Amino acid sequence: MTVDIILVFLVLATVIVLFALEIFPVDKIAFFIIVSLTLLGLISPEEAISGFSNSATIAVLALMILAIAMEENGVISWLTSGLGKLKGLSIYVMAPLFMVVTASISAFISTTAVVIVFIKIINQLSERFKVPKSKLLLPISFAGILGGSCTLMGTSTNLIVNAVGKNLGAPALGFFEFTAIGLIFLGVSIIYLTLALRWLPWSKDKDLNEDYSLDNYITSVRIKSESHLVDKRIENTFLYNNPELSLLQLVRDNRVHNAPGKYITLKENDELLLMCDIKNLSKLNESQGLGVNEQHHWMIPDKPTEEGEKGSKLDERVFVELLMLPGAALLGKTLGNLRGYMQQDVLPIAIKKRKTLTNIHQRMVRSSVNKLVLKAGDRLLVDVSRENVQSLEAIENIVLLQQLDRPENNAPIKKYFSLAVLLMVVALAATGVLSIMVSALSGVALLLLTNQLYLDRVYKKVNWQIFFLLAGMIPLGLAMNNTGADTWISEQLLGFLEGQPQMVVIGTLFFVTMVMSGVVSNNATAIIMTPIAIAVAHGLQLDFKPFILAVMFAANFSFFTPVGYQTNTLIYGIGNYKFKHFFIIGGILSLILWVLATVLLTRML
Repeated sequence: MTVDIILVFLVLATVIVLFALEIFPVDKIAFFIIVSLTLLGLISPEEAISGFSNSATIAVLALMILAIAMEENGVISWLTSGLGKLKGLSIYVMAPLFMVVTASISAFISTTAVVIVFIKIINQLSERFKVPKSKLLLPISFAGILGGSCTLMGTSTNLIVNAVGKNLGAPALGFFEFTAIGLIFLGVSIIYLTLALRWLPWSKDKDLNEDYSLDNYITSVRIKSESHLVDKRIENTFLYNNPELSLLQLVRDNRVHNAPGKYITLKENDELLLMCDIKNLSKLNESQGLGVNEQHHWMIPDKPTEEGEKGSKLDERVFVELLMLPGAALLGKTLGNLRGYMQQDVLPIAIKKRKTLTNIHQRMVRSSVNKLVLKAGDRLLVDVSRENVQSLEAIENIVLLQQLDRPENNAPIKKYFSLAVLLMVVALAATGVLSIMVSALSGVALLLLTNQLYLDRVYKKVNWQIFFLLAGMIPLGLAMNNTGADTWISEQLLGFLEGQPQMVVIGTLFFVTMVMSGVVSNNATAIIMTPIAIAVAHGLQLDFKPFILAVMFAANFSFFTPVGYQTNTLIYGIGNYKFKHFFIIGGILSLILWVLATVLLTRML
């Protein structure tokens, strides 16, 4: 083993640890890879930035933009619109139907974009018809992953494996070349997951009050002339940065100030709208110079008020729950930071953390406003006026989970035209007339030229973390090839597998890749394992294709942890799942697919 190979392994080990512990976002890790490999002399400066111009990276970017157009123009919602009518069916009928539709759409549109739409649909069914979302979210996440594995454009992992393989001399994969195998995996998985529904939680879905432990006492307080608050700035009173209560509104001279700033000076007869628990409500009653007028229960979104209906001021404000996606503009901010960052009408109330390897217990904070920061998969509860709920959609890479109904405002022509463009892209790529990258870019250009897509929305909604991750991981693959690290690993594997049946060789490669993808990003796993798979196939003088497909499918099949695939991370907290649900149910599915894949892929040799 040379010094260069040791250095590559040190960088690789560091990257795996950073991915597993989620110490930094994946885009920061990507920059670490680029810089460290360049400074260590393992790749040239030109190779260091080659990932940004790689055809697979550009193709993934173009497909993400197409997915945004499909979501923005209502195509995905249109394709799934009939699912709301399934509310009266048994969960054992509803779940497989949801999985079939999810997988079918995910084969051609970004799995994450599709699952996000399904999260909204399932949340609405849960709120209105008490459909248990915990029985549906995990199956649709798994089905989306499986559906994306059925075509070359289904996931970025497929494109990456194909691109790395071609660069190393392996034959390119056809658009539908492995679809038959993917459909077998999908069919078996749907049957298994339907049977496994009984082991998913039947827990009663909590409303926002229960989920965030909000003791919903909203109290109107009038400042009397003798109060010590008179002529004091909010920042100099107990109202500011108080973990025990939140100042929602200030009413002065019949003018309403939502989420008043810290520099406002309080005056006699000001009316303050406060949120606090019963303990602090008693304290307010006893406070000198404060008059407690009334108590209220804050409203949770259900349906819009009738036009012309005049409710109270309280009825005009609602709680809305926001899900943080990777790349969200709010990531890295604390609850205290958010109150100064968001628009005046929006008041952050609470953060609900998802579980990670470094945060085993799910936590919710209103009290630690400056301690916990928002990360991908976390949920943020905000208070906002009903009329401004939709303005929250301007925040980059967030999903409104508890949102108000709104009329469909997409013109039918936009849906039909966007779907036609998607079908054109698929047809051009599937027939080989154009590569996936060129056909996807052509589709994006057509949507832009016809004003069916706007770049300002694209810049905000593209998941740039995936783009930078791919751009950073591709140089790592080059470094492994330059230093011979991939050959060294393959030689060790060949020594271990020498004399073993082909089924054992394929099974070992599949299993190692699948386990790695449960901890490390599936794209990163694919970039690391594809050169090794090709080297092993070359050493055994066997056909490259089964080895490449083993890496591709195994890297996608991140079922046994909630962090291996982005959609699993998103549904983890929303569905009230525990780690064991992924480890046991997803683990058994992984073992089933491992055995099935080993048999099917070995037959291709």
